[in-house]
Amino acid sequence: MATTPTQAHALAQALGPLRRALLRAAQEAGDLPNLPEAQIELLRLLVETGPISSARLAARLGLARPTVSNLLKTMTTADLIDRTAAAEDLRSTLVSASNTARGLLARYDDVSSRVIAEALAQLDATAREQLRQATPSLRALTEIIGRSPGTHATGR
Repeated sequence: MATTPTQAHALAQALGPLRRALLRAAQEAGDLPNLPEAQIELLRLLVETGPISSARLAARLGLARPTVSNLLKTMTTADLIDRTAAAEDLRSTLVSASNTARGLLARYDDVSSRVIAEALAQLDATAREQLRQATPSLRALTEIIGRSPGTHATGR
């Protein structure tokens, strides 16, 4: 069965508000700082990759270098990242998630899981099963969309 533009539109409209609602609920329930989604995404990548240059960060996130530079400045002030000299070129620096950031991400994940579990408990069994079955497809969709940022909407 082919996906219709209406189905794709409905999914796109549902996911953004869900992501924002979960972030707000986790921040409130866990007394967590109000980190913007862009910072959380950047930190998740740093935890996944380990130390990385800001240029590679920009490429991996599909963001402009100045945008990443501004994020890193803010995150340095908040003690969320560490900078070290690159071993192969001492003029270059590598960025990594600080211990503070790793702790915050762990708390966000724990609280988010609790928030979702509590919300799932309020759904009927059929809806819970549908979401359980949809989870692998949502992961696959995330991977497909994330492979080549900016090319999906135009069909390139």
